[in-house]
Amino acid sequence: MQESHPGQNVWKGFRCVLFDMDGVLYDSMPHHAIAWQQSMAEFGITMTAADAYATEGARGIDTIRHFFLLQKHEEITLEQAQKMYDEKTRIFHEMGEAPIFPGVKPLMQAIQTSGMSVNVVTGSGQRPLIDKLLTDFSDYLVREHITSAYDVKRGKPYPDPYLQGMRKAGYADPRQAIVVENAPLGVRAGKAAEMFTVAINSGPLPDKALTDEGADVLYPSIEAFLADWPEVVKVAGK
Repeated sequence: MQESHPGQNVWKGFRCVLFDMDGVLYDSMPHHAIAWQQSMAEFGITMTAADAYATEGARGIDTIRHFFLLQKHEEITLEQAQKMYDEKTRIFHEMGEAPIFPGVKPLMQAIQTSGMSVNVVTGSGQRPLIDKLLTDFSDYLVREHITSAYDVKRGKPYPDPYLQGMRKAGYADPRQAIVVENAPLGVRAGKAAEMFTVAINSGPLPDKALTDEGADVLYPSIEAFLADWPEVVKVAGK
């Protein structure tokens, strides 16, 4: 376990775990990066793989509006951004399914055994991906515990998605929630929500990109986090 804020990590009173989806549950970010680059090029927008990783976690329409304003110096409507996002979605789905990261299901089982609920908070607005979550993780996840781009007006890095995810889980105190993220914007959102935030560096970004956003602990993989889970439960008094 790599701690970014020694002495501040109090694993106590947790009742729910809020997972990001892409790059945490699924090894899907390489596909997303390609889809972003190809789709945005069709609209005259330059977006690199690094841009895709750096903006991961935000609502897709917000990312599009940001880059359009930055490069074209024009504001576009949500409807226009949605049409562009639909093209990105089409390209992404043509690339095939991304695999589930090793350790994800055993970690979800360990969470449930510890008396906590499994939840997903994603910036995605793709309904097929939400349905896929329910299929792949049917033993651990219910629809009511999924928060998507449709559930909030402000996406990550604002705290709204994680606060909404906590409310859907049935809790009101951020200290009862653990966030599991792999993206800088997601980590920032988790900390803005005042939740204990675990960073999983599953991509090419340097560890510093996550710890600088305030991640409480950092792991190189879900499997590494799973290996520490018994200690988490012990310290939490479970």
